[in-house]
Amino acid sequence: MPTKVAETKKAKSAATSTSEVSAGEGRNPWEMALEQLDTVAKLLELDSGIHKILATPRKCLTVSVPVKMDDGKIDVFVGHRVQHSTARGPAKGGIRYHPGVTLDEVKALSMWMTWKCAVVGLPFGGGKGGITCEPKNMSEGELERLTRRFISEILPIIGPEKDIPAPDVNTTPQMMAWIMDTYSVNKGYPVPGVVTGKPVAVGGSQGRNSATARGVMYTILYALKHMNKSIAGQKVAIQGYGNCGYFAAKLLSELDCKIIAASTSKGGMYTSKGFDPEALNDHYQRTKGVVNFKGADNISNEELLELDCDILIPAALENQITEKNADRIKAHIIAEGANGPTTPEADRILFGRGKFVIPDILANAGGVTVSYFEWVQALQEYFWSEREVNLKLRDIMEKAFESVYAINTERKVDMRTAAYMLAVNRVAEAHRLRGLYP
Repeated sequence: MPTKVAETKKAKSAATSTSEVSAGEGRNPWEMALEQLDTVAKLLELDSGIHKILATPRKCLTVSVPVKMDDGKIDVFVGHRVQHSTARGPAKGGIRYHPGVTLDEVKALSMWMTWKCAVVGLPFGGGKGGITCEPKNMSEGELERLTRRFISEILPIIGPEKDIPAPDVNTTPQMMAWIMDTYSVNKGYPVPGVVTGKPVAVGGSQGRNSATARGVMYTILYALKHMNKSIAGQKVAIQGYGNCGYFAAKLLSELDCKIIAASTSKGGMYTSKGFDPEALNDHYQRTKGVVNFKGADNISNEELLELDCDILIPAALENQITEKNADRIKAHIIAEGANGPTTPEADRILFGRGKFVIPDILANAGGVTVSYFEWVQALQEYFWSEREVNLKLRDIMEKAFESVYAINTERKVDMRTAAYMLAVNRVAEAHRLRGLYP
């Protein structure tokens, strides 16, 4: 057991340690997103008018979502859909169900989606949606009614040519199928292109489930290549064992990495010998968590971040690496599977310590890239094999990584700043070329 874990357990022997993966306190995500934009705007000497446009979401819709619960009572939830930019194409972004969803969080996530789509060169702008709820306490019937009512409320602003939702935290391919059906029933004909992340049976794409994690894997491979290091034997810790975390563990394990730790909202596990991702996934499916995994020590999410490892993948929620723990991060590579897991203050500390951070808008762009493929396939009604999808994804991720890395080395800035410089400049150029009307 690592020293840090032993010390923490000893100190908390008389108390229960916190193991919830939740958004960090003290930083408003929207303020964090604006600060990141301001930094890059100065480096690019961005026109002040375009800067103001980029700092202001194009459209924010907040709706009440009344739902009849299984006990017959009506509960009312609050939902949001934000379109940050449509300068480069329709808005694109997921819908999350979580108790911590706020309008500011959704605004920040929509801005990050704008940069993410731009950094990998997709013809999309950024959008995001969310409902403030605890889906773990809701039945499938309640979740279906919640989803369909929410889509009915935001129906006027979504569509394959306007705004294309997708899965995010606590939302699933089944929910995307409900979205597609609700929209299609209102239109009077099937519209598979209205949403991505659907099951293959209703117009989804091969390779979509593992796409976010596969993008993370590709960027890690490219980073190691530039460091002249082999992927085999790299010790990996993963915060969050949902879709991205599980597939990242599986894909990296297949490349002979040693996956030593993982976590969920209920806590984490650690074993210096490494573990089989499939075995841990079976345990997760049975227990809805990763704690008490045979042969492993239980740890908290905070402890996982500070483990002695080569690669750290924060794949949970935002604000996990902050100025309070950045100086204790031991991993050489931090590949952000989650959106916004690192605060600007932490970024500066990590960069100063020589850590290589692969930012979210690059590292986890595999999901939106294959969502783009799904949208294209739906529009043309012609579908690709999983091999074709993975190869196309690899090519796009490699091109994006190399473009960001070139700015990183030429301008002597961290990878996040480099990615933002590339993305913001592309979106700003679209605004300059389109102009203002009227």
